[in-house]
Amino acid sequence: MSETVADHLLRRLREWGVDQVFAYPGDGINGIVAAFGRADDRPRFVQVRHEEMAAFAAVGHAKFSGSVGVCLATSGPGAIHLLNGLYDAKLDHVPVVAIVGQTSRSAMGGSYQQEVDLQALFKDVAGDYLVEVNVAEQLPNALDRAIRTAQATRSPTAVIIPADLQELEYTAPRHEFKHVPSSPPSAAWSTTVAPAEGVARAAELINAGSKVAILIGQGARGAAEQVRELAEVTGAGVAKALLGKDVLSDELPWVTGAIGLLGTRPSYEMMRDCDTLVIVGSNFPYSQFLPEFGQARAVQIDVDGRHIGLRYPTEVNLVGDSAHTLDSLIPLLVPKTDRSWRTTIEGNVASWWDTMDRQAALEAKPVNPMRIVSELSARIPLDAIVTADSGSSTNWYARHLKIRGDIRASLSGTLASMGPAVPYAIGAKFAHPDRPVVALVGDGAMQMNGLAELITIARYRHRWSDQRLVVCVFHNNDLNQVTWELRAMGGAPKFEESQSLPEVDYAGFARSLGLAAITVEHPDQLGPAWDKAFAADSPMVLDVHCDPEVPPIPPHATFEQVRSVTEAVLKGDPAALHLITQGAKTKLQEFLPDRDRD
Repeated sequence: MSETVADHLLRRLREWGVDQVFAYPGDGINGIVAAFGRADDRPRFVQVRHEEMAAFAAVGHAKFSGSVGVCLATSGPGAIHLLNGLYDAKLDHVPVVAIVGQTSRSAMGGSYQQEVDLQALFKDVAGDYLVEVNVAEQLPNALDRAIRTAQATRSPTAVIIPADLQELEYTAPRHEFKHVPSSPPSAAWSTTVAPAEGVARAAELINAGSKVAILIGQGARGAAEQVRELAEVTGAGVAKALLGKDVLSDELPWVTGAIGLLGTRPSYEMMRDCDTLVIVGSNFPYSQFLPEFGQARAVQIDVDGRHIGLRYPTEVNLVGDSAHTLDSLIPLLVPKTDRSWRTTIEGNVASWWDTMDRQAALEAKPVNPMRIVSELSARIPLDAIVTADSGSSTNWYARHLKIRGDIRASLSGTLASMGPAVPYAIGAKFAHPDRPVVALVGDGAMQMNGLAELITIARYRHRWSDQRLVVCVFHNNDLNQVTWELRAMGGAPKFEESQSLPEVDYAGFARSLGLAAITVEHPDQLGPAWDKAFAADSPMVLDVHCDPEVPPIPPHATFEQVRSVTEAVLKGDPAALHLITQGAKTKLQEFLPDRDRD
């Protein structure tokens, strides 16, 4: 039997080292689906419950594997469903290739069933490389360029293949006019170093400062050791954008933790008081959490010049690989002998972790959501992967989870989409089947798509050598982050019709699929529940009933601001009295004297 275009597509993916494709079938990709059957499911066809989840799983796989993630969808509605996950890849700078079916070429332009202008649809999200393959000879160059461009630009790309072409015999491009060949797959990439003149100016600027602050993002992941050395030489503290949360250990006494609305007070105070700022591999967008304009002199290092100098008036911009650029910069720095700035930072960090412990220990009805992550943090395996969703649970992930060992963690950072935590976790398990994975999910996101993806987990669990995948549901029957935003922005009381969620037995649903599950309704059950989850030999759902009125208070909020927000909702919020009590108790912990840490 001759090789079809679809057969060659899968062969080329194998040559690129692609082990799985996250997908959902449809008649627009029937030729490709049939080719999977002929290829003995190599690469593996991972059937998720929805095309959006295919894209999210590909993003998660790419984030945690370091390789390109691949998703596949049919024409029309299937292609449309991919968009949210692909935008997540675009905004978080993740290499993903989408392979999409299209109506047969003979029907194009005829308002045929499921005919959508895919070139227009994907023009923005896959703008770095978008191609429709219309003859067999196009295929290898189109696919290779899609993969290479995704790698080089850390962005999503898309390849559109009409349904009839998929089933035609494959013929390779020839050495003749208007044929374009392609070279064998390879992943050899060079690294760039910023020019020496710029590095010297950066060193001069940093040497002149006395209160140095460092901000890192995911672009510093390959430069963790260099960032540590930079911090030691300069006596700086290091704040982390959420996408860079897993770059440095939170056990380092000068790591101030997350920055921003979901960040920590030590990060806020360090940015407020510093005179020098060094940004490494971060495109953190909220300039209000950076030093006041004109207060600090600043240097930024980023491998992509398009993302440099956008958030703060930096004096020196170094376009280059973070690790190699820091290797050139650090020898030019004069070690700071005055360590008073570092001592202040370390004191603030120690006090903050003490505050976090006190806040997590506060009583709530029935369980304090902060304690969920606090208890996880005390028990998490040091090789675990953590995925977080968007919502109030993200606050507790950002502030209470201590990164240490080889823990990896990520979330939908810039798009901040609801719903990626569970498909991210699935992608992570296929990237690292021998590592435990934890998904921290609000009940809103769980109802949106997490419940359906438990089916995917149950289906593929036996493919993973370590089956531990823990889905922890923050069960408060409230779209909690938006509820708090409504209160904070205008003092608006909770609107039950938009904010309240229907009751669901998440543990019961998990058990119906053959998964393990534990319902937690008392804080004393939390620690043992996490212990059982990590000792289990199967995926598990922790259904934790927690208090929606524990406030996610920003690090810059004053006690008076908290009081004014809670008082503003007294005349209409259904939980006003409990809300005020929890808000006051939570904020008060920041003003209590530190416990003895001998």
